[in-house]
Amino acid sequence: MITKSRLLITEGQTILRVGLRVMLGREPDLEVVGEADNGHDTLQLVDAVSPDLVMMDLGAQGADGTDTIAEIRRRHPHTRVLVLTQQKTEQSIRRALRAGAHGYVLKDASNAELITAVRSVLAGKLYLSPSISDKVINVFLVGGRIAGAQSDLEALTKREREILKMVAEGRTSRHIAAHLNLSVKTVEKHRSNMMRKLDLHNVSALTTFAIGQGLVTTG
Repeated sequence: MITKSRLLITEGQTILRVGLRVMLGREPDLEVVGEADNGHDTLQLVDAVSPDLVMMDLGAQGADGTDTIAEIRRRHPHTRVLVLTQQKTEQSIRRALRAGAHGYVLKDASNAELITAVRSVLAGKLYLSPSISDKVINVFLVGGRIAGAQSDLEALTKREREILKMVAEGRTSRHIAAHLNLSVKTVEKHRSNMMRKLDLHNVSALTTFAIGQGLVTTG
């Protein structure tokens, strides 16, 4: 018996969502276990059904789809995320990958490409649609990682790395201040500088980055 990978689809357009469900459901190794049209419902379903992969449209997530990606990765680090979207700016791609997405496919992709993307991401690979320019691929892929991530980490001071690790572990600024013998104001200043350097703007994104860099573990 074939072991099926469990998929959750998040797509704001009902017709497209149904089409994706039918197409993916025809594959013998894939099973669609849930559907949503917004970020809030996506997070509830991920908690409920623990899918192997979430395929989501950034435009269906409300104010900021990358926040949903980061929250999925924080709550369920073993769940893979594949973005399926019309957005193809460098900023959109950069933000999605930094939030923790494992793949980025444009909606003009063929069915065959989409299936390839799903299976690649499920296999632990990072997938970018070939229709994205070579320039973007070169910017964001270096040995299967997000280009610049290591240099970004190296740009942090020793103190900022300490605070990054503790933030990712869920500690508050007051707790960090007490542990490091600093004032809360000083900790907040370090946090602000750190987030500016990394171009990350919330705790979920910082946590995802820290996990990816091996500063904290998910076990």
